[in-house]
Amino acid sequence: MTDRLTQYAHGGGCACKIPPGELERVVAGLTGTPADPHGDLLVGLDTGDDAAVVGLCQDLALVATTDFFTPVVDDAYDWGRIAAANALSDVYAMGGRPVVALNLLGWPRDVLPMELVAEVLRGGADVVASAGCHLGGGHSVDDPEPKYGLAVTGVVDPRHIMRNSSGRAGVPLSLTKPLGLGVLNNRHKATGEVFPHAVEVMSTLNRDAAAAAVAAGVTCATDVTGFGLLGHLHKLARASGVTAVIDSAAVPYLDGAREALRDGYVSGGTRRNLEWVAPHASLGPDSLLLADAQTSGGLLIAGEIPGATVIGELVPRESHTVVVR
Repeated sequence: MTDRLTQYAHGGGCACKIPPGELERVVAGLTGTPADPHGDLLVGLDTGDDAAVVGLCQDLALVATTDFFTPVVDDAYDWGRIAAANALSDVYAMGGRPVVALNLLGWPRDVLPMELVAEVLRGGADVVASAGCHLGGGHSVDDPEPKYGLAVTGVVDPRHIMRNSSGRAGVPLSLTKPLGLGVLNNRHKATGEVFPHAVEVMSTLNRDAAAAAVAAGVTCATDVTGFGLLGHLHKLARASGVTAVIDSAAVPYLDGAREALRDGYVSGGTRRNLEWVAPHASLGPDSLLLADAQTSGGLLIAGEIPGATVIGELVPRESHTVVVR
């Protein structure tokens, strides 16, 4: 028996998401549901944003999200850290602060040792604690495929929510983490090669970037995960009624990402991302890398903040939602 966790998963990380086109068709009938009589649904299903937001009073709203996935790395502790950072990111992407999290765990208890479970949960707990968030328990099931993540509840000032639908023409687009996590993770799964710099990026919280964005008055943001930069750009531009123009030469990539692409370590999720966006985009260089399915990626911000890379701008709506130059 091998304890290489990635060998027990059909996919890896956010690359194992249901394809965006299929998902949108499934949830289409769920939009427009009545608001909760005990609060105003400020952000729901309509634009496919990162989390739900319910207004409680004039200066307080509740942010709710959940995220879990199959192993993206073989080290159990690192997988726990990455999965936790990824789940917390949805709250940060809305401009909020996580308050309490619950573990979500699926584990093949007769196949993989329970000692590995302890390491996964320890990694998640350490990241949750570093976020200043409570960890209040959770739920587990006996599952033939290992899965881990969190359900997270946070708070946000309703006057400072960052939405994917509030972008406006004339505003720069910034990215807070480099791309290439998908191809490096896929190489790791196939070969066992370890990429510590990718693990460091994935386990880094988006907390500081979100705080800087809120302080700068940013109202439009999303995080870049399984649908890739192109997919999340398409969703943001479509929801905001604008076009996103990207300078491909300005987009930052992790060391080794281009080599991994060259050597064919591209997930099926990345290819499906590109297929979904292509009819709505004018694509140029690096299209496949721009569609790379990220796990615990950075924030895509309509604005400028310290430490982020400006990769393009929003312009009035053209025939395409995304233009790559």
